[in-house]
Amino acid sequence: MASYSISVNGKTQTVEVDPSTPLLWVLRDHLQLVGTKYGCGIAQCGACTIHVGDIAVRSCQFPVSSVGNQKITTIEGLSEHGDHPVQEAWKEEDVAQCGYCQSGQIMQAAALLKSNPNPSDEDIESVMNGNICRCGTYTRIKKAIKTAAKNS
Repeated sequence: MASYSISVNGKTQTVEVDPSTPLLWVLRDHLQLVGTKYGCGIAQCGACTIHVGDIAVRSCQFPVSSVGNQKITTIEGLSEHGDHPVQEAWKEEDVAQCGYCQSGQIMQAAALLKSNPNPSDEDIESVMNGNICRCGTYTRIKKAIKTAAKNS
């Protein structure tokens, strides 16, 4: 076990965990931030996507020992009142069905728009490609990202 002081959603948190513990389990089990979902466990589905710094990462395969001084943002910290442009566009375009993948989809989309405020269809498809939605709402996801880009 090791002690880690990490910045999550603007708060410094201290956890004592094995250095190889995936950040997903630190967030969910130790910090009770359950908005980040477990999907596949092998970084292939995107349900566990969070931001480390400004980069979207799959937290199920990102060990806590790799965080260092980088700031972590989860879906709970993306916006205090759920009014981030991507979250607003998600509601406007009625994206969610079952909702399980949505926090990962939103976090991936927010990182995309931060790095590319006006993405093309090809940019969106390329960046969002690894985030799986079993309900198949990909058309609405793309439309919501374009709406968020326009409204930002």
